[in-house]
Amino acid sequence: MKSRIILFAFCVALLSSCGNKGNDTGSEKVLEFAVQELQKSSANLTTAYPATIKGKQDVEIRPQVSGFITKLCVDEGAAVRKGQVLFIIDPTQYQAAVHTAEAAVATAAAAVNTQQMTVDNKRELNKKQIISDYDLAMAENTLAQARAQFSQAKAQLTSAKQNLSFTQVTSPSSGFINSIPYRLGALVSPSIQVPMTTVSEIADVYVYFSMTEKELLGLTKSGDNIQAQIDKMPMVKLQLIDGSIYDKEGKIDAITGVIDQATGSVSMRALFPNAEHILRSGGTANILIPYIMDDVINVPQAATVEIQDKKFVYVLQADNTVKYTEITIFNLDNGKEYLVTSGLKPGDKIVIEGVQNLKDGQKIQPITPAQKEANYKQALQDQHDGNLATAFN
Repeated sequence: MKSRIILFAFCVALLSSCGNKGNDTGSEKVLEFAVQELQKSSANLTTAYPATIKGKQDVEIRPQVSGFITKLCVDEGAAVRKGQVLFIIDPTQYQAAVHTAEAAVATAAAAVNTQQMTVDNKRELNKKQIISDYDLAMAENTLAQARAQFSQAKAQLTSAKQNLSFTQVTSPSSGFINSIPYRLGALVSPSIQVPMTTVSEIADVYVYFSMTEKELLGLTKSGDNIQAQIDKMPMVKLQLIDGSIYDKEGKIDAITGVIDQATGSVSMRALFPNAEHILRSGGTANILIPYIMDDVINVPQAATVEIQDKKFVYVLQADNTVKYTEITIFNLDNGKEYLVTSGLKPGDKIVIEGVQNLKDGQKIQPITPAQKEANYKQALQDQHDGNLATAFN
């Protein structure tokens, strides 16, 4: 058994170095090499653009009254709902202002009632011509003034109650709490430069990225308005920072109407669903935009030789010799094949295996990849059956 394994390994090595069966032409052995005829095809490609993730709505939370924070009701990263209390500011002075305003309202109401009775009495006296019209008018004006003061007191009470309610800082939307720079006992006011926190609504997220004007035209290929261009955009994917692909597709929904003259780029925005809250505001990723490249020629990477950052292939000539030919490839490397942009044309035949053993002008016996595979399987079968006279001969 051991000797058979050694023999098999020797035969495989002999096949790799010399190709398959060859034909003798005089004293020179012409080796067989698999060749492939090239055809034009279409390639499905993707282009990646660095992107920034933002919540669909990032709301800065700022106080509307001044005071010391007496309670933190949430922690950083917590999920909150709309209307939920986030912070409590010391309400003492605002509660006192409410009591003062309530007393002022009561006083003003009493003044109105008193003056109303005075006016009613003077109207009766005026009817009996006991007092003049002037005295009655003065009493009615005083009543109007009392009513105005009553209205003013009620407005001040409303304002005081509103200020008291502002001591409970609530969330204007559902989302997630970001960092909280202010802690218990911190003094805050409406004029603070740094917000108390930010609530990010991330059930859906926006992903912002930029592309050049030329790339944008390549996607739209139309002089339509911006909305028509957006409608023509393909669905896009998101490559996360760990290299994985987000499982939901997004849709480009906004393009800036102005091209940045400094960079020649256009700012764009895509909307992604995020019901599981995998994506977080402030994160980074790559937008993957698919597109189709028509009329391209692709060649296996194994068929190429690289010398000084240049790529070469062996093209089969009419007399079965091979010509060492330089090619230019598209800047895409999927590990399997190259997209050729120049150097080859449809109908050319190139050697697709064993190119390291070839030299320019060498004559070969061309066979198809299917013939190559059949010869290899037959050789394995001959070796298995013990037909050493024909195995890998």
